[in-house]
Amino acid sequence: MSEATVPRLSSLPSRLLRLYGGLALYGAGIGLQVESGLGNDPWDVFHQGLALRLDVSIGTVIIGVGALVMLLWIPLRQRPGLGTISNVVFLGLFADAAILLLPTPSHLVVQALYVALGVVAIALATVLYIGAGMGPGPRDGVMTGLMRLGLSVRLARFLIELTVLAVGWLLGGSVGVGTLVFALAIGPLTQLFTRWFPLS
Repeated sequence: MSEATVPRLSSLPSRLLRLYGGLALYGAGIGLQVESGLGNDPWDVFHQGLALRLDVSIGTVIIGVGALVMLLWIPLRQRPGLGTISNVVFLGLFADAAILLLPTPSHLVVQALYVALGVVAIALATVLYIGAGMGPGPRDGVMTGLMRLGLSVRLARFLIELTVLAVGWLLGGSVGVGTLVFALAIGPLTQLFTRWFPLS
Protein backbone atom coordinates (compact mmCIF):
# COMPACT_ATOMS: atom_id res chain seq x y z
CA MET A 1 0.00 0.00 0.00
CA SER A 2 1.50 3.33 -1.04
CA GLU A 3 1.77 6.32 1.26
CA ALA A 4 -0.52 8.29 -1.06
CA THR A 5 -3.29 5.74 -0.55
CA VAL A 6 -3.32 5.89 3.26
CA PRO A 7 -4.69 9.45 3.66
CA ARG A 8 -7.55 8.73 1.25
CA LEU A 9 -8.54 5.59 3.13
CA SER A 10 -8.21 7.21 6.55
CA SER A 11 -10.30 10.17 5.41
CA LEU A 12 -13.19 7.99 4.24
CA PRO A 13 -15.05 8.03 7.61
CA SER A 14 -14.82 11.83 7.78
CA ARG A 15 -16.01 12.13 4.18
CA LEU A 16 -18.98 9.88 4.91
CA LEU A 17 -19.73 11.94 8.02
CA ARG A 18 -19.68 15.13 5.94
CA LEU A 19 -21.90 13.55 3.30
CA TYR A 20 -24.63 12.14 5.51
CA GLY A 21 -24.37 14.89 8.12
CA GLY A 22 -24.76 17.40 5.31
CA LEU A 23 -27.79 15.62 3.86
CA ALA A 24 -29.44 15.40 7.30
CA LEU A 25 -28.79 19.10 7.89
CA TYR A 26 -30.12 19.93 4.42
CA GLY A 27 -33.31 18.01 5.20
CA ALA A 28 -33.65 19.96 8.46
CA GLY A 29 -33.23 23.22 6.54
CA ILE A 30 -35.97 22.23 4.12
CA GLY A 31 -38.24 21.34 7.03
CA LEU A 32 -37.60 24.69 8.72
CA GLN A 33 -38.45 26.68 5.61
CA VAL A 34 -41.55 24.65 4.80
CA GLU A 35 -42.86 24.86 8.38
CA SER A 36 -42.18 28.60 8.51
CA GLY A 37 -44.97 29.19 6.00
CA LEU A 38 -43.10 32.23 4.69
CA GLY A 39 -41.87 30.73 1.43
CA ASN A 40 -39.49 28.00 0.30
CA ASP A 41 -36.36 27.95 -1.79
CA PRO A 42 -37.10 27.56 -5.54
CA TRP A 43 -36.68 23.79 -5.75
CA ASP A 44 -38.86 23.24 -2.69
CA VAL A 45 -41.55 25.54 -4.05
CA PHE A 46 -41.67 23.05 -6.92
CA HIS A 47 -41.50 20.01 -4.63
CA GLN A 48 -44.27 21.35 -2.39
CA GLY A 49 -46.51 22.30 -5.31
CA LEU A 50 -46.14 18.87 -6.85
CA ALA A 51 -46.70 17.21 -3.46
CA LEU A 52 -49.97 19.13 -3.05
CA ARG A 53 -51.15 18.06 -6.51
CA LEU A 54 -50.21 14.41 -6.00
CA ASP A 55 -51.34 14.29 -2.35
CA VAL A 56 -48.03 12.85 -1.16
CA SER A 57 -45.32 14.09 1.18
CA ILE A 58 -42.70 16.61 0.06
CA GLY A 59 -40.01 14.06 0.82
CA THR A 60 -41.60 11.56 -1.55
CA VAL A 61 -41.55 14.17 -4.30
CA ILE A 62 -37.93 15.11 -3.52
CA ILE A 63 -36.92 11.47 -3.97
CA GLY A 64 -38.97 11.02 -7.15
CA VAL A 65 -37.82 14.27 -8.74
CA GLY A 66 -34.20 13.52 -7.82
CA ALA A 67 -34.42 10.17 -9.60
CA LEU A 68 -36.08 11.70 -12.68
CA VAL A 69 -33.61 14.59 -12.82
CA MET A 70 -30.79 12.06 -13.02
CA LEU A 71 -32.17 10.99 -16.41
CA LEU A 72 -31.07 14.42 -17.66
CA TRP A 73 -27.53 13.44 -16.73
CA ILE A 74 -27.42 11.00 -19.66
CA PRO A 75 -27.39 13.59 -22.49
CA LEU A 76 -25.31 15.93 -20.31
CA ARG A 77 -22.73 13.14 -19.82
CA GLN A 78 -22.65 13.45 -16.05
CA ARG A 79 -21.56 10.54 -13.84
CA PRO A 80 -23.21 9.91 -10.45
CA GLY A 81 -21.29 9.05 -7.31
CA LEU A 82 -22.20 7.75 -3.89
CA GLY A 83 -23.15 11.29 -2.87
CA THR A 84 -25.51 11.55 -5.84
CA ILE A 85 -27.34 8.31 -5.04
CA SER A 86 -27.41 9.14 -1.32
CA ASN A 87 -28.89 12.54 -2.11
CA VAL A 88 -31.71 10.92 -4.07
CA VAL A 89 -32.47 8.32 -1.40
CA PHE A 90 -31.94 10.18 1.87
CA LEU A 91 -32.66 13.88 1.36
CA GLY A 92 -36.39 13.36 1.03
CA LEU A 93 -36.44 11.08 4.08
CA PHE A 94 -34.60 13.66 6.19
CA ALA A 95 -36.91 16.44 4.95
CA ASP A 96 -40.06 14.47 5.81
CA ALA A 97 -38.65 13.64 9.26
CA ALA A 98 -37.90 17.31 9.94
CA ILE A 99 -41.37 18.41 8.80
CA LEU A 100 -42.94 15.74 11.00
CA LEU A 101 -40.89 16.62 14.10
CA LEU A 102 -40.82 20.42 13.90
CA PRO A 103 -43.75 22.28 15.48
CA THR A 104 -45.53 24.67 13.13
CA PRO A 105 -44.96 28.22 14.45
CA SER A 106 -47.88 30.60 14.78
CA HIS A 107 -45.93 33.75 15.71
CA LEU A 108 -44.21 35.81 13.02
CA VAL A 109 -40.99 36.11 15.02
CA VAL A 110 -40.68 32.33 15.27
CA GLN A 111 -41.57 31.96 11.59
CA ALA A 112 -38.78 34.40 10.70
CA LEU A 113 -36.39 32.47 12.95
CA TYR A 114 -37.31 29.27 11.10
CA VAL A 115 -36.47 30.93 7.79
CA ALA A 116 -33.12 32.23 9.07
CA LEU A 117 -32.14 28.88 10.57
CA GLY A 118 -33.32 27.06 7.46
CA VAL A 119 -31.20 29.14 5.09
CA VAL A 120 -28.14 28.84 7.34
CA ALA A 121 -28.65 25.07 7.63
CA ILE A 122 -28.94 24.63 3.86
CA ALA A 123 -25.84 26.76 3.19
CA LEU A 124 -23.74 24.79 5.68
CA ALA A 125 -25.20 21.49 4.47
CA THR A 126 -24.29 22.31 0.87
CA VAL A 127 -20.67 22.94 1.81
CA LEU A 128 -20.55 19.73 3.86
CA TYR A 129 -21.98 17.28 1.33
CA ILE A 130 -20.29 18.78 -1.72
CA GLY A 131 -17.02 18.95 0.23
CA ALA A 132 -17.26 15.20 0.86
CA GLY A 133 -16.20 14.81 -2.78
CA MET A 134 -18.53 11.88 -3.47
CA GLY A 135 -20.51 13.36 -6.31
CA PRO A 136 -22.95 16.28 -6.69
CA GLY A 137 -26.65 16.08 -5.97
CA PRO A 138 -28.88 15.29 -8.94
CA ARG A 139 -30.03 18.91 -9.29
CA ASP A 140 -26.47 20.23 -8.96
CA GLY A 141 -25.40 17.81 -11.67
CA VAL A 142 -27.80 19.38 -14.17
CA MET A 143 -26.23 22.76 -13.45
CA THR A 144 -22.68 21.48 -13.89
CA GLY A 145 -23.78 19.66 -17.04
CA LEU A 146 -25.14 22.89 -18.52
CA MET A 147 -21.86 24.58 -17.60
CA ARG A 148 -20.03 21.97 -19.68
CA LEU A 149 -22.21 23.03 -22.61
CA GLY A 150 -20.90 26.57 -22.27
CA LEU A 151 -23.32 28.28 -19.88
CA SER A 152 -21.95 30.29 -16.96
CA VAL A 153 -22.62 29.17 -13.38
CA ARG A 154 -24.92 32.13 -12.80
CA LEU A 155 -26.91 31.65 -16.00
CA ALA A 156 -27.27 27.89 -15.56
CA ARG A 157 -28.46 28.25 -11.96
CA PHE A 158 -30.72 31.19 -12.81
CA LEU A 159 -32.48 29.34 -15.64
CA ILE A 160 -32.98 26.17 -13.60
CA GLU A 161 -34.22 27.89 -10.45
CA LEU A 162 -36.45 30.35 -12.33
CA THR A 163 -38.09 27.44 -14.15
CA VAL A 164 -38.77 25.32 -11.05
CA LEU A 165 -39.90 28.38 -9.08
CA ALA A 166 -42.42 29.40 -11.72
CA VAL A 167 -43.79 25.88 -12.18
CA GLY A 168 -43.89 25.29 -8.42
CA TRP A 169 -45.76 28.54 -7.83
CA LEU A 170 -48.32 27.62 -10.48
CA LEU A 171 -48.77 24.25 -8.76
CA GLY A 172 -49.44 25.93 -5.41
CA GLY A 173 -46.01 25.88 -3.75
CA SER A 174 -45.27 28.50 -1.09
CA VAL A 175 -43.52 31.63 -2.42
CA GLY A 176 -42.88 34.55 -0.10
CA VAL A 177 -40.34 36.53 1.85
CA GLY A 178 -38.56 33.29 2.76
CA THR A 179 -37.96 32.65 -0.93
CA LEU A 180 -36.42 36.10 -1.32
CA VAL A 181 -34.27 35.71 1.80
CA PHE A 182 -33.00 32.39 0.48
CA ALA A 183 -32.14 33.88 -2.92
CA LEU A 184 -30.22 36.79 -1.38
CA ALA A 185 -28.46 34.96 1.46
CA ILE A 186 -27.63 31.47 0.20
CA GLY A 187 -24.65 32.51 -1.93
CA PRO A 188 -22.85 34.68 0.66
CA LEU A 189 -23.54 32.18 3.46
CA THR A 190 -22.26 29.25 1.43
CA GLN A 191 -19.11 31.21 0.60
CA LEU A 192 -18.67 32.07 4.28
CA PHE A 193 -18.88 28.43 5.39
CA THR A 194 -16.20 27.37 2.89
CA ARG A 195 -13.72 29.20 5.15
CA TRP A 196 -14.25 26.60 7.87
CA PHE A 197 -15.16 23.64 5.65
CA PRO A 198 -13.08 23.88 2.45
CA LEU A 199 -14.55 22.24 -0.63
CA SER A 200 -11.22 20.85 -1.81
